[in-house]
Amino acid sequence: MTQRATHRIPGFYGFLFRSLFSRIDPERAHHLAMPIIHLAGWPPVGAILARTVRPRPELSRDVLGVSFPTPFGLAAGFDKNARMTRGLANLGFGHIEVGTVTALAQAGNARPRLFRLIADRGLINRMGFNNDGASVVAQRLRRVRRGKNVPVIGVNIGKSRIVDVADAVDDYVTSTKLLAPLADYLVVNVSSPNTPGLRGLQEIDLLEPLVRAVFRECSGVPLFVKIAPDVTNDQALRIAEMCQRIGVAGIVATNTTVSRAGLVTDSARVEAMGDGGVSGPPVAHRSLEILRLLRARLPRPFALISVGGVETAAHVRERLDAGADLVQGYTGFVYAGPGWARRITRGLNDAV
Repeated sequence: MTQRATHRIPGFYGFLFRSLFSRIDPERAHHLAMPIIHLAGWPPVGAILARTVRPRPELSRDVLGVSFPTPFGLAAGFDKNARMTRGLANLGFGHIEVGTVTALAQAGNARPRLFRLIADRGLINRMGFNNDGASVVAQRLRRVRRGKNVPVIGVNIGKSRIVDVADAVDDYVTSTKLLAPLADYLVVNVSSPNTPGLRGLQEIDLLEPLVRAVFRECSGVPLFVKIAPDVTNDQALRIAEMCQRIGVAGIVATNTTVSRAGLVTDSARVEAMGDGGVSGPPVAHRSLEILRLLRARLPRPFALISVGGVETAAHVRERLDAGADLVQGYTGFVYAGPGWARRITRGLNDAV
């Protein structure tokens, strides 16, 4: 059964979304929001925001030696180039996963490449890992690390589009060497549906040498592997067992889905949008299912980060109760606006 969100977007942001953002290209709307997020990163604004809601001490989590002020963070895909980490942290995210970053800078797929499924509160994206490249992102992260009140930052790395799958190991290792020393944790992304051949790397005979090579180069930084919701249960378990053999810290479950099953949005409109991964409530059931499957097989300290269809504090609590160490969201940010993470923190505070 697909999780639905039937409530309207509340408050001023709801009005802004309905009257403005929903009428313009989603990627353009994202870029229009960036100056607001940058403003949130300015220390005086951050100090004001911090007074609106503070996470209770009971919400803090120590995961693999990293201290997270809350269990809820922002998934990869929103801040691809590490331009907004301070602002996003001030908006209430307990950690920010930047990326996906590739060794080589690339423009990604042709536009339009991001679409709203408003009736489903979901998105379809085929961005194609558009980013400034590992070297440039590393420079930005160094500047962040030199400052005060550094947020918890994960870095998600993927394969450069022009690199053949046969040469993927060296490509990932290049990114690892540049970015792992600047990350609180590192994620190997082999599960995006928008880079040709990438999901094939989830096959164990290709994935294991790749993960072993990255693990050797990640300088003790906790390493995660991000998997798709479209893997079978058996595939998910075999990937998890491989991760345990190597010493990988954990799994991020899950990425976007290629399935269009159960969508409320008119099927002709969905077909017209074309290829890409679906995110938001349509992937929630499978994401939670894989989380429960993995936690039943993988006792702590093996870490699980759950992402996919998380919209409310109740959803975050459900994932934590199902065995997640951390929870992430992304699509909910698009629909709920800049106050989203703080509303979730407030709800988690009330539940403690």
